[in-house]
Amino acid sequence: MTNRNETKEIRIGNRIIGGGHPILIQSMCNTKTDDAEATTAQILALERAGCDIIRVAVPDMEAAMAIREIKRAIHIPLVADIHFDYRLAIAAIECGADKIRINPGNIGARERVKAVVDKAEEYGIPIRIGVNSGSLEKNLIEKYGRVTAEGLVESALDKAAMVEQMGYDNLVLSIKSSDVLMCVRAHELLAEKTRYPLHVGITEAGTVISGNIKSAVGLSLILGQGLGDTIRISLTGDPVEEIKSAKLILRTLGLRNGGVEVVSCPTCGRTKIDLIGLANQVETMVQEYPLDVKVAVMGCVVNGPGEAREADFGIAGGMGEGILFRKGEAVKKVPEGELLAELKKELDRCLANGEPVSG
Repeated sequence: MTNRNETKEIRIGNRIIGGGHPILIQSMCNTKTDDAEATTAQILALERAGCDIIRVAVPDMEAAMAIREIKRAIHIPLVADIHFDYRLAIAAIECGADKIRINPGNIGARERVKAVVDKAEEYGIPIRIGVNSGSLEKNLIEKYGRVTAEGLVESALDKAAMVEQMGYDNLVLSIKSSDVLMCVRAHELLAEKTRYPLHVGITEAGTVISGNIKSAVGLSLILGQGLGDTIRISLTGDPVEEIKSAKLILRTLGLRNGGVEVVSCPTCGRTKIDLIGLANQVETMVQEYPLDVKVAVMGCVVNGPGEAREADFGIAGGMGEGILFRKGEAVKKVPEGELLAELKKELDRCLANGEPVSG
């Protein structure tokens, strides 16, 4: 089985995946791509959240043309997602896409696929071959009796072989299913048969709650085996939530360091502040801090600091007031309404002093 340290290196704009490079986080805009202003604004927000690579839909020529303007304003690689019309792929490449995502099976005749491959080779950009369980070819469904992991793998390898026969191997593969265990099995099988880097995700995972659970289970089983070079958490919601979830999954698995980790107690009858609201505010606030620290949000000034003594910083609330603590030791008592601001001051101080405190 080929693990991520052994996969082929692929350059996407100013980033590299495969060959043991860090696993990169992707998302996809849900704006209309031809609205360059709105799409750019969303990408910049995703950059601030920690997105490494962004994908946009290219359903028409207006969307393809907008890529040129979008590219001038963003700082991360842009992937153009194309279905059916090969001319859109060619236009997207010419307008500056750093990678294209296609399913050669729905592009049409072989000469059309060849035209896309030739253009990608001319501009030196990779092609991501994407196969989803919902679009598996009828002949493979008939061969295996239904949609199966084996069918997904065969489909992806057939399409990769087609492009290879055209003289191009600057490829990334993705095989996605909304069936978590099928998706896991497909990645295991694919890793036995190819050295191309793998884009991993659970497709159509669902809303923020169900999608996060399915993605966390599936990606943990895949990434934990040493498979996967780039990931996307597919959620029905704000794409920024995908980045938050991806970072947390990678950090939990020990596959990414840095970033503020937030821990909080589950609340109980002793809680006398709006701990849920406060914890959510803290989680949002810390997203833009490039610090390797652990922050605790606790609901009890008596037991909270001790229970979270492994945290670098923390806040704990009581009746109308709370405390700021470091490493389990109380530092300052403040009114409840100032807890968030006091925590922010601590993080700002660390940032100003260049102190990426280890948790």
